Amino acid sequence: MKKNMSSEEKDGECLLDDEMHRTNCDGNIPAALLNYIPTAHDWESYKQKDFFDDGTITFFWRAHTLTVLFLLSCVLVYVAIFEPVINDPLYNAKRGLIACVLVFLLLGVTQIPDGPFRRPHPALWRFVFCVSIVYELALIFILFQHPDDARTLLKHIDKDLGKPLAERDYGGNCLIYDPDVPEDPWHNFWDKLDIFVPTHFIGWWVKTLMLRDWWLCSVISIMFEVLEYTLEHQLPNFSECWWDHWILDALICNGLGIYFGMKTLQYLSMKPYHWRGLWNIPTYTGKLRRIAAQFGPHSWIDFDWKPTITLSRWLSVLGIIFIFLVTELNTFYLKFVLWLEPPHVLNLLRLILIVLAGAVAIRETFQYLDDPNCKKFGRQSWVMLAIVITEFLVIAKFDWDTITKPLPTYVVYFWILGIIGLVGWTVWTFFLRPHPINPMFLCRNYNSSEGCIEESKPINQIVAEENGILQKKSNCILKLHGNI
Repeated sequence: MKKNMSSEEKDGECLLDDEMHRTNCDGNIPAALLNYIPTAHDWESYKQKDFFDDGTITFFWRAHTLTVLFLLSCVLVYVAIFEPVINDPLYNAKRGLIACVLVFLLLGVTQIPDGPFRRPHPALWRFVFCVSIVYELALIFILFQHPDDARTLLKHIDKDLGKPLAERDYGGNCLIYDPDVPEDPWHNFWDKLDIFVPTHFIGWWVKTLMLRDWWLCSVISIMFEVLEYTLEHQLPNFSECWWDHWILDALICNGLGIYFGMKTLQYLSMKPYHWRGLWNIPTYTGKLRRIAAQFGPHSWIDFDWKPTITLSRWLSVLGIIFIFLVTELNTFYLKFVLWLEPPHVLNLLRLILIVLAGAVAIRETFQYLDDPNCKKFGRQSWVMLAIVITEFLVIAKFDWDTITKPLPTYVVYFWILGIIGLVGWTVWTFFLRPHPINPMFLCRNYNSSEGCIEESKPINQIVAEENGILQKKSNCILKLHGNI
């Protein structure tokens, strides 16, 4: 930085940074500053709050690639030489397909690089990534089949599958207290308290832990209820009473799930992460606590999505909301077109996979949006996005007539008004409304009498050193040498 300026320079121009262009002191900001976007975290040093790891590598953490290869070879030798040959093409085809999947999973767990999560073990998240690839390949295979053939294929997994579903309508009589049924006047309320009530609560608890943002979770929760209103003419079980939509689902189940999720996030954010090797802990109580902590996070990052900081970030956050909603809808439409009963284990396994893979994908997506040095879309995010798209294509191919049923007129008007409002707000916010200078880029210290300091450090160094303090100075105005 230039320290000694001539009087002309002091009166007319200021050199802000070696990397910045000269600018007038009347408030004109160089393009380099206007294009600078503060990050939610210091990704360069990747500092974590209260984080320590002694680096102890035990048998549990070491790679065992040669051991795994030896055991796999022994199994294959047994099948090839010692196992009797069975003349059953269907049985052999099933076993061969299962063997191919298992070997691929084994290869991935031992050879694929680690992802962003390390607890309870990196191998678990490598396994989740490989299973998501297998699921995507299965969806692609199903996409190339006739709907009847695809449903028949599922009978090889469970012979009870392949039967049309008896959809349940949750609408109808919406009286909470029905005096016409004196023996059970609360029957409408009790009928709605099925297995989906706790799953709604647990689901939104988990989704809050994934997104780590109250605003995003609330928007997605409300929007899904709106989508149920919109699409109830396509799927009968989207038809619910108003109090089921907004009181039981949105307010109680979803709201409580989001609340407990935010409380959990608060605890995880404040918790110190101090890791010691199990055998370095002297007491048995400490060892048990260390084992229990293995199933929690290895370290913690608070997500600050900053949705309105730039147009690209705003569109990205809208895309995340859209993908979340499509994933939710796919759950209902897939079981409808493939004739899967809601309590079937395949639905549960899919939800578990989506939650685990989605958690990694959201973490990768946040860093992709926030870290200026992260130029590559995460691999789990890529596979997760491919899964959502392929699921929708399967639904569209297998039951095009259902998903293209025309919307009621009042629903069309509602969505037109909503889209116009969203587009109008976006245009106003990012193109028409004047943006005040954000002083967090320029001011290191500010008070009403002295203003910003005259001798400023480089912008990226200021943000890295005092990011938390600078974010609170939203009223700081650019002041250099007393000129506004």
